[in-house]
Amino acid sequence: MMRRMSRPPVREDRTRVALVAAAVGIAVLAMLAGPALPDGLWWPLRGQRLLAAAGVGALLALSGLAMQVVLRNPLADPYVLGTSGGAAVGALSALLLGLSLWWGAGLGALASSAVLLLLARPALAAVDEASSRLILVGAMLAALCGAASTLLLTLTPDAQLRGAVFWLVGDLSGADDRGLCLGLAVLLAVLLALRARSVDRLMLGSEAAAVLGEPVRALRAALLVAGALAAACAVAVAGAIGFVGLVVPHALRLAGVERTADQAWMAPLGGAALLVAADWLARSVAPPLELPVGAVMALVGAPVFIGFLIQEGRR
Repeated sequence: MMRRMSRPPVREDRTRVALVAAAVGIAVLAMLAGPALPDGLWWPLRGQRLLAAAGVGALLALSGLAMQVVLRNPLADPYVLGTSGGAAVGALSALLLGLSLWWGAGLGALASSAVLLLLARPALAAVDEASSRLILVGAMLAALCGAASTLLLTLTPDAQLRGAVFWLVGDLSGADDRGLCLGLAVLLAVLLALRARSVDRLMLGSEAAAVLGEPVRALRAALLVAGALAAACAVAVAGAIGFVGLVVPHALRLAGVERTADQAWMAPLGGAALLVAADWLARSVAPPLELPVGAVMALVGAPVFIGFLIQEGRR
């Protein structure tokens, strides 16, 4: 009996080491890849972009993790639920009005999350039984935000149209957030780790969490707001990039990482490494042209996620 109980922690420790090593290896490869640059130009031309990519990837992974916890559904994701789309609509509106992109993205993400909850208000009290309905409502909200973004693009001046289109599908070519996204990701990861026990109880179901003394509604609201703000900051820096928040938490669970205390630091690390690698592919496929990193992430992320679903189905 003792032998059987001692094996899973060892296996989980090995999984952690392997995942951390893979993430660090991908990040280092992306940093070293590419043509050599003269002294003094590496940081402005490549370092700032890698820093922004790491921060955006970490935020998207944390946002996906928070939303999957709220809905107890592995298909929950800021891109799927319309949070990223709402942030994009808000950012484009702010761009047309000459306002701050950050404020527009933040208000758009929070507004789309609020609309999602209002549309599915009857299911909010029983999210455990109605998460699929919330996913469908979020998918329709994402489609609506996509249509609104297209209409806003038709109103964008020609001088800004190309940049707006690239930014909308995900672009890191001019990203420079001065480490703000990475700092916010670290803060969110720390806060999530501090509430890890409460989040683990929430994953057991709302009734079980309430019996154990957890404020279910307050905890869900806090996670939803945190996920929306994380997605908003990511969209403001790099546009609407999908699949990071969907693939990374799901991959961790398939690898056997179930505890929130472990996912809180491994998810942002994996998200950062994944987006850094996608950005390297976007720069390397057809040089000197640069592909939109959001399109590359979709081409990579969709088959990977389908593979995860097939593997889980076989299990």
